[in-house]
Amino acid sequence: MSLPTVPDNFMFGTATASYQIEGAVNEDGRCPSIWDTFSHAAGHTVNGDTGDVATDSYHRYKEDIALLKELGVDAYRFSIAMPRIVPTEGGPTNEAGLDFYERVVDELLANGIKPCATLYHWDLPQYLGDKGGWLNRDTAYRVADYTRRVAERLGDRVDTWITLNEPWCSSYLSYGGTEHAPGLGGGPAAFEAVHHLNLAHGLMVQELRDELGDAAKVAVTLNLQFNRGDADAVHRTDLIGNRVFLDPMLRGYYPAELFAVTKGICDWSFVKDGDLEQIHQPIDLLGINYYSTGLVAMSDRPQFPQSTEASTFPGCSDIDWLPTPGEHTEMGWNIDPNGLYDMLVRVHNNYPEMPMFITENGIACADELVTETDPATGDTVKAVHDDKRIAYLTKHFDAARRAMEAGVDLRGYFVWSMLDNFEWAFGYTKRFGITYVDYETQERTPKDSFKWYRKLIAGRELPVL
Repeated sequence: MSLPTVPDNFMFGTATASYQIEGAVNEDGRCPSIWDTFSHAAGHTVNGDTGDVATDSYHRYKEDIALLKELGVDAYRFSIAMPRIVPTEGGPTNEAGLDFYERVVDELLANGIKPCATLYHWDLPQYLGDKGGWLNRDTAYRVADYTRRVAERLGDRVDTWITLNEPWCSSYLSYGGTEHAPGLGGGPAAFEAVHHLNLAHGLMVQELRDELGDAAKVAVTLNLQFNRGDADAVHRTDLIGNRVFLDPMLRGYYPAELFAVTKGICDWSFVKDGDLEQIHQPIDLLGINYYSTGLVAMSDRPQFPQSTEASTFPGCSDIDWLPTPGEHTEMGWNIDPNGLYDMLVRVHNNYPEMPMFITENGIACADELVTETDPATGDTVKAVHDDKRIAYLTKHFDAARRAMEAGVDLRGYFVWSMLDNFEWAFGYTKRFGITYVDYETQERTPKDSFKWYRKLIAGRELPVL
């Protein structure tokens, strides 16, 4: 039993990001990014791992696209690295950088795959980091300028443009906490980064529209924080984790209650006249990255009104994050497919005009590469039997199907990730790919989940559980 075949324009895809797969950090004019600096500093990543080589996809992109062709995807979500395009502050476009992405886009199109380009997936040029990064308002304008340069070259071939990937991470984890580059640990300082990322989004949309016209398909990708538990705690974390992005981008305002609950730790004076009009630009799709849920409760502690301690949820010092029940992944994240359904339905109810697509969903597993005999051919083959990933994806695709039946306008689903890769602060210790990568040899081996997904795509039907 299954849902009727999904619409022809529904995009089955996979996703990656530039710093996680490309390597070649010193080639063809690329400048250092904040993630180069962060990962090379002692203590920031497991085993001191960096993206210097990653999966070497800068050199192996044709091999990777051949795998995408074998998989049968409609679309591929990749990101473009600003350090390759504008490697000097205020300098000219690095044509060698654009040439690389042009080759990627053309190879995708030659194989019948729609290119979905994320313009900012965290690898900010270090020269902007040196000037405060996302705490500096000017960064939004520099990223918008870079957007225009990319659109001028690739705008006639890219199917979908995604302005930002997960600004929650590139603000709260990066400037509020210490987990991501640059690891500032400034607690409520992250609100300034939040606003400048929102501003960048709006400016980027305008650059895309100015260069490509209204026909351009434009999106943003958010990793909304879906929490369960005490109503007051859920409401506050929703304000600070979600509505701080959704409302300015989709409604043109910050909720007044946000200012009230952060009074004492942030005066929001960095929001200038006209900013919200700049941020509130029409987009065609809302990208949703979903992995897990949280469980929150109000504590007996008072809210610390002046706290500037490192925090990925500033303004929530009186809230506890509780252990989540049930099965967990190698990342320690709970497995909650119903959370995907609930979140899609909730966003649809609150922003009913906004079509969505799932731009990331996947699981880190303790994958093991084995050598065995293929029973069909008798050949010796390499394989990865990732049954847990298949079960996870089956349950989440089923949740997406149920959301569509409930009226959610869902336009696509991108599995994270096409390849095992550099998993940020976790280095190479966590494997999310449906393709196994031997980091010593760079050999790619499709996992069982790859074969499962290939069959699902070919049938164009979503599972029913």
